[in-house]
Amino acid sequence: MDITREVTPSFRSTAVRPGPVGSVVEGFREIWSRRRLIGYLVRADLRKKGADTILGNVWWVLDPLLQMLVYVILIDFIFRRSVPDYPLFIFAAILPWKWFTSSMYDAITSVVGQERLIKQIHFPKIVLPVASTFAGIANFAFGLIPLFALLLLFFPHRLNPNVVWIPAIAAVQLVFTLAFCFLVSAVNVFFRDVSNIARHALRLWFYLSPALYSYTQVEAVSRDNPTIGLAMNLNPWTWIFESYRNVIYEGAPPFWPQLLAVLGASLVFLALPTILFKRLEPGFAKVL
Repeated sequence: MDITREVTPSFRSTAVRPGPVGSVVEGFREIWSRRRLIGYLVRADLRKKGADTILGNVWWVLDPLLQMLVYVILIDFIFRRSVPDYPLFIFAAILPWKWFTSSMYDAITSVVGQERLIKQIHFPKIVLPVASTFAGIANFAFGLIPLFALLLLFFPHRLNPNVVWIPAIAAVQLVFTLAFCFLVSAVNVFFRDVSNIARHALRLWFYLSPALYSYTQVEAVSRDNPTIGLAMNLNPWTWIFESYRNVIYEGAPPFWPQLLAVLGASLVFLALPTILFKRLEPGFAKVL
């Protein structure tokens, strides 16, 4: 595919900087107008990752299963804190978290990794983190294979019609993830410490979210310490994890009110990194 064909004459630098609303509108207009380019970059990213390892995209089946095994041994056998059907309980959190973290790490290098392309071709750079984030959707879908294998082979009593809501929860997570990917991809061009900070921040965020434990356990603790309960309720991952767990493990619908609140907050937050990205974009080529 000739990327230069995707660049229309309407995309050119201008001395008049658009306002915040104009930056958001311009960013999403560029994303929509370059959707073919994004599709090409997504396919290229998936092929590259599949070619870099012997097992390729099969790691999206093996990796969450191996992580699940580690936590099952740690929690069930070492700490003796037994949870019914704990492998499925923890897998319902590991899979969406792996999608989020892999998208974040890919987004961090999405702009700096295309240095030659950015210097040679004039195109909206915002398509780069969009492509890396959308590639994660395909990987997440591939990761659903071991999830349904667990349900069918080991936990058939947990299989229920509410699993049809997984795409709806994933759509909320996509908006939430895209906002963070815009942010880290732009900032990393100027501050290359972002990857190191993100690695530690994401690990801490995972342990402070109800992934290895349930929200019910947090509620018990928050009776004596309301601050913990408030922090957990304000944590978007609380309701993303719990919604996935509801439809996969509990056989119940997602937490719709909280999930819609996360979606609304994510849409507002998405506008801010979009403005930041568009403001920093003219300086990418100079820094790179």
